Amino acid sequence: MWNRLPLWRMREALERREASAAELVEAHLEEIEKTNPRVNAFIEILAEEARRRARQRLEGPLAGIPVTVKDSFDLEGRVTYCGSLLRREERAARDSTAAARLKAAGAVILGKTSCPEFLYYYETDNRIIGRTNHPWNPEFTPGGSSGGEAAAIASFMSAGGVGSDGGGSIREPAHFCGICGLKPTPGRVGAGGHWPVIGHPGGFMGVGGPMARTARDVRILFETLAGWDVRDPFSAPVPWRSPEIRRTKIALWLPGGVRPECAAAAVRAAERLWQAGFEKMDFDARLLEGAHELWRVLFVDLLTQSLRAMTAGREQECAWTGTALMQEARETVTTERLLAVLAERDAARARLLEHLSEEAVLVAPAFGTAAFPHRQPPMPILEAARPLTPANLFGLPAMAVPAGVNGEGMPVGVQLIGAPYEDERLIGVAEMYEEIRGDAWRNETLSPSTTNSTISPTA
Repeated sequence: MWNRLPLWRMREALERREASAAELVEAHLEEIEKTNPRVNAFIEILAEEARRRARQRLEGPLAGIPVTVKDSFDLEGRVTYCGSLLRREERAARDSTAAARLKAAGAVILGKTSCPEFLYYYETDNRIIGRTNHPWNPEFTPGGSSGGEAAAIASFMSAGGVGSDGGGSIREPAHFCGICGLKPTPGRVGAGGHWPVIGHPGGFMGVGGPMARTARDVRILFETLAGWDVRDPFSAPVPWRSPEIRRTKIALWLPGGVRPECAAAAVRAAERLWQAGFEKMDFDARLLEGAHELWRVLFVDLLTQSLRAMTAGREQECAWTGTALMQEARETVTTERLLAVLAERDAARARLLEHLSEEAVLVAPAFGTAAFPHRQPPMPILEAARPLTPANLFGLPAMAVPAGVNGEGMPVGVQLIGAPYEDERLIGVAEMYEEIRGDAWRNETLSPSTTNSTISPTA
């Protein structure tokens, strides 16, 4: 089936006229009809629109490629629910920057994928369509907030697409579902037409980014999505970069509290990269101390205040995913407190970047745990997010890549973290890691015994 190919191979098939856009779209729509009733990844399926577009003469680097977009990105004329019934009247007047760039590149948008309410949890469930299920096991969650996007891509209902990430929302579901996902440097991928708006004091943490089954696919999508966006206050006219990937220095970061298989994935990935000839670099983990707590103030405490005001008197219309993190809020964030946190963040970021050279890549766990049964995380969810949040707080690019499986046979990923604007370096290292790792990762069970090192936290 054409939809089982990676995106890059689909593009080759179209260029060689081995397949047509109509054939690719039809293969994906057939998969959606067969698989989506079990996975429930789509808020809205645009079948007839996709068929009409596939019959047109499409041009561009993604001409004829079937893709999806997370429901937090506007599509002209469509409701941007962002997982909430409170937004059922919010019909978009124009496309988001990301959707517009996908269309301009010739892509065919198959539909909008589901997310937790307000993008405010690490599981995908809402009162519009209900919970989204993991493609490998429907009793498990695919994660969130880009859980519908990850599930659609992992189950071959989409070749790739765009998600968003303010606290791991691209990387956690990519890790859960066994796909790749890039959280770019803020402003590299235009976030215009995304809700929540990327512009509040914590907005530096939230970005849009590509998700796909391979790192090479992520590169193709990133080349399309990246660029200046006047609607994104963090956007910068950064040209495409071509770093020398072999000059990259690899360091290992193991925050405490992650499950053994997640730590083992990071250790094994670092060891394989070192064995492949990458220079080993020491990393002072103290530079990330306190980052998660600062992120919590901005993402949990501060946003909870806004969401409580927005939902006041309408709480009965909200899903549990829209309110769960509100219960984790610890303090009222005054103006003075906010300014102090932002100043502390900037000082900590400067110390980190002084140590983290442009050629450095940190290898780390992709989350504290692998996918788990719906609403049954094996550890406190905000503790599980600790490996992800420093990249959001400090505006660093970070990418999740599949590494193996745990004892339950569920995917386990690894996270790569780089210096600002070194997105292309991360993708290049991810591509080389995939080549080293090989295609048999689904049969590779990860545990401390699979590595050559004794796993111990470095922070």
